Amino acid sequence: MSTPEEEIREQWLDKVIDILLSKAKVNSTNTRDDNKNASSLSANDIIQLCTLAKEVFLKQPMLLEIPAPITICGDIHGQYDDLLRIFECGGYPTQVSEAIMITIGKK
Repeated sequence: MSTPEEEIREQWLDKVIDILLSKAKVNSTNTRDDNKNASSLSANDIIQLCTLAKEVFLKQPMLLEIPAPITICGDIHGQYDDLLRIFECGGYPTQVSEAIMITIGKK
């Protein structure tokens, strides 16, 4: 059972994910529409998202044992459009049964 604070955090996170995925809407020709009118995240949303991601990463072990099959992609240097293209080719994480490993670090 989650606390009210956890439920608020989860609702906020769902909203942020919806905003980010709104840019990835696929049109009838199965190609991505560049949705320039999509809502943007505020600076506070980005800071909060990074803080939550950091908490998750710090809880993870250094070595992950992941069952096959797995798709491994190289460093996308933080390019969100490149990440969307990878998902278009291989499927979004919610649509595929295999794990997808993508690095988003510095050069």
